[in-house]
Formats: sequence, structure tokens, C-alpha cells
Amino acid sequence: MKGVVLFAIVILGFAGFLGSVQADLKLGFYGQSCPKAEKIVFDYVKEHIPNAPTLAAALIRMHFHDCFVRGCDASVLLNSTSSNQAEKDAPPNLTLRGFDFVDRVKSLVEAECPGIVSCADILTLVARDSIVVTGGPFWNVPTGRRDGLISIAAEAIANIPRPTNNFTTLQTLFANKGLNLIDLVLLSGAHTIGVSHCSSFSNRLYNFTGVGDADPSLDSEYAANLRARKCTTPNDTTTLVEMDPGSFRTFDLSYYTLLLKRRGLFESDAALTTNSGTLAFITQLVQGPLSAFFAEFAKSMEKMGRIEILTGTEGEVRKQCAFRN
Repeated sequence: MKGVVLFAIVILGFAGFLGSVQADLKLGFYGQSCPKAEKIVFDYVKEHIPNAPTLAAALIRMHFHDCFVRGCDASVLLNSTSSNQAEKDAPPNLTLRGFDFVDRVKSLVEAECPGIVSCADILTLVARDSIVVTGGPFWNVPTGRRDGLISIAAEAIANIPRPTNNFTTLQTLFANKGLNLIDLVLLSGAHTIGVSHCSSFSNRLYNFTGVGDADPSLDSEYAANLRARKCTTPNDTTTLVEMDPGSFRTFDLSYYTLLLKRRGLFESDAALTTNSGTLAFITQLVQGPLSAFFAEFAKSMEKMGRIEILTGTEGEVRKQCAFRN
């Protein structure tokens, strides 16, 4: 009996420990220490993102890439040093944009409350607010994240999903972060806005199996149009292509509609239709109201924002996002 009681105490203690860790991430975390923080972030985003709407896609992508490497700890914002190549200099992150935008927001928050609000929280808030001001969904952002001390390029290469990934690889990379197939479909839905370089998918147009052929899973008419009007050479590294042609600045369901027409730009987009479960969910989203997609997307974004977070006394609160204190 004593053993049972001891076991129960241990379990309760462990549950209490989990609760205390989770409590460190909460809505309005800075309500007392920096009450204007979230308004400062939103006001800056509201003022500037409408003038550069494609930056909204860039910022949510940066948030995604951050969370998939060591969790949502702003490690993607750290600069490389003479002895370490950081995440931002890894191949998957070389096309990231918005670092200066995050730095400007951080400087405004620092001026109000020095050393209080983490870069990890600022990036998470900026990503959410950028989507909201462009007409996309709102989701809750509990705050209290701390900034990581480590940023390693090799970890970005190993953990960040790539546009060339097949379904099995995508499923594994997402599962490694506690995300399921529903999350995979919903988070991929962020491709409804933004642009991509030809180099991320040109193999699908010119040399898919090494013999100068196109990817048969890509609609042939769409592929021909891309070759003729956008990516006119196999080695084009500068041309930008809308990821959701016709509505790339609108957060809507057309990305999923295009997937069902075999017009997803990336192999990883097309991969979502190769599994019966994800295909059925995509079809359900397309047939349902936009509000349903927004609500489900919000849940997955909040879930992603909790990946492997640092809280309490872990890590630090950087004074400048690109440098450790």
C-alpha cells in the first residue's frame, strides 16, 4: 500500500511539475512587466505590412522554420560567428526574409521595456499579427517564451521540411515535433499566400527523373505555363512565382483547390494528395466554409507555437535578436 501511495505522490508531483512549466506560457504574460508590448507589436505590423503584403508570408515562414529547430526559441534569428554557422545561414533559410522587420519591432519593445520581452515571443506575435492584418485568421499567442542560446546550421538542414519532401518524410518531420497529419495539411495551407523562387521546384519542370522530363504529378498545362512564362530556364534562381496564382495575397482556400487540380507548386504540396487521409481532409476543407479553415488553422498555429519552448529561467531574453547577451 505504501508503494501505491508513493507512486501516486510521484505522479501527482510530476503532473504538478508539468503544470508549472505550462503555466509559464500564458496569454498576457507581459501584462504586468510590459503591458504595452503586444500593442506595440501589432501597431507596427498594422502600419507596415499593408505596404509589403508578401512579407506576411515571409514572417510566418520564419516562425515555422524557427519552431522546427530547437523549438520556438528565436534560434533562427541568431547570427553566425567565427566558430559556428547558425541556422539562418543553412540552405533552407537562405531565402528567409524579414529579419530587419523583427529587429525593428524588437527595438521598439526594448525602448518601452528593456530586457523583458523575448525575441521568440516577438517573432511569434509578428507572424500572427501579419496574417491578421492581411485578412487571415487570428489565433491566440500565449507568451512567456525565452530565447535560445544555441543555433546550428546542420540542425536546420536535418529538421526543416523541404519543398522536395515526399509524404513519408513530411509525416516523420512533423511527428518529430508532435504535429499530426491534420497539422501538416493545415500548416501547409499558409502556402495560400506568398511567393517562391523557381529553384525550389524547377526540377519538377525540367529534369524530374534525370532524363529531362517533367513531374507527371504536376498538371501538364500548368507546368507548360510555368516553363513559358515564369521559370524559362532550368537554372533560374531569381524569378519569383506566386504559390497560389490569382490570390497569393489572400488567405483563402484556393491553395487546396489547386492541390486537387494537381497544381501545387512544390513536391511537398503534391504529396499531401498521395495519402487517402490527408486527401479526404483537403476535400473536406474545400467543400466547407472559409471560417472552418480559419478555426482549424488557428488551432494548429497555436500548437506549433508551443513546440519545445524554453520558459522560466531557461535560455535568456536577448537584448538584440541576432546576438546572445
